[in-house]
Amino acid sequence: MDKKVLRKQILDKRSQLTPQEIKEKSKSIENRLFSLVEYKQSNFIFSFISFRDEVHTHEIIKTSLDNGKRIGVPITVVEPRKLLVSEIKDFDEELEMGYYDILAPKEEYQRIVSPDLVDLVLVPGVAFDERGYRVGYGGGYYDRFFSGLKRDVVKIGLCYELQISSQVPIDSYDIPVDYILTERRLIKCRNKNT
Repeated sequence: MDKKVLRKQILDKRSQLTPQEIKEKSKSIENRLFSLVEYKQSNFIFSFISFRDEVHTHEIIKTSLDNGKRIGVPITVVEPRKLLVSEIKDFDEELEMGYYDILAPKEEYQRIVSPDLVDLVLVPGVAFDERGYRVGYGGGYYDRFFSGLKRDVVKIGLCYELQISSQVPIDSYDIPVDYILTERRLIKCRNKNT
């Protein structure tokens, strides 16, 4: 199936979720994340800031800050398409609407740090398959970002069960995530790629 077709199908399905369903499913995913050894052992987490009907990450970020984790969030550089890691210390104080109507750090709170600090990435996506491959929103930002990370950085896709596809189309530059967390299960993708 073509990426564009799959993207539209899954986004249509996801848009059917009620605010209550999104809240409940997101809470379940959040709880699963917090119980993971990979999360507990992480020091610096790079997390997307959810918008619209994505798995909510706002509470994940706030709780992680409260737990003493360092948190980086994306700053989108449109040309050339890349993501910068900006460390945040106060979710409520330091963010404003940015590109694509996604919260991003206000200029005075941009603290750009090296991606080498990151040891865990929470990854958004429209569709995932159990091998860890994903279809994003079409910008290629995350694949470029992944290619610049150290090899041992753990990448966890956060999505609803309805976003799991039997197989997503892949390109040569696509880099799979290591795990996928849904409201129902943890999928270990590493083993499926060997």
